[in-house]
Amino acid sequence: MMINWIHPPKNSDVAKLIDCYWFLERPEETDSNPFPKLNPEPAGHLIIAIPEQTYHYDIESDRLKGKGSHWLYPYSKTLQMDHSHGFAIIGVKFHVGALYLLNQEPQQSVADTIVSADLNLLFGTEGINEIDLIELAKQDPQRLCTKLDEILLPWLSKVEEDKHYQLTTKALPLLAKTPIAQLGELLHCSQRTLERSFVRVTGFTLKQCQSMNRLEALITYL
Repeated sequence: MMINWIHPPKNSDVAKLIDCYWFLERPEETDSNPFPKLNPEPAGHLIIAIPEQTYHYDIESDRLKGKGSHWLYPYSKTLQMDHSHGFAIIGVKFHVGALYLLNQEPQQSVADTIVSADLNLLFGTEGINEIDLIELAKQDPQRLCTKLDEILLPWLSKVEEDKHYQLTTKALPLLAKTPIAQLGELLHCSQRTLERSFVRVTGFTLKQCQSMNRLEALITYL
């Protein structure tokens, strides 16, 4: 996916759950691939788009489509996007497992799913205008990041971590260099307890998440 820009949150409390904000725009007339593919991704994204903006995602034989802002939940399968028409979208990328803490439907952890999102209903506020946010993303990315921090902070500050999330967040940074079979001992719990908590929070096994992270690291390197 071609990303016009990508920035981390400015607020440290928001950054505990949000990895980054990104913006992607494709003009109606362009030579870029109209059907890009996304590799499996263990992190969830909130996609902000104007209400009239259509979206299409193909997951194997299923086509998930709709209009406007939506959740792109973590996905274990390759997604093909339909970019045959122009668009502009803002992405809010959450840390792996962060969606587990959020009070929303469907309940986490959910994978390979697209769900429409009403931003004002989601954040318990009024006056969020997707058109204004998209325009700000084009004109002043840093101001948009500050604005998103302000919108997200009251919502994210309500979450409470449980033992499953805490154990999962300890395991995640170890996946890159530690054999999975050694993680339970290293984190002072049984391997079964670790696996159950990890699947509960992320929707994936330790092995699945490790494989997705390694694939992403390889692609980035290449």
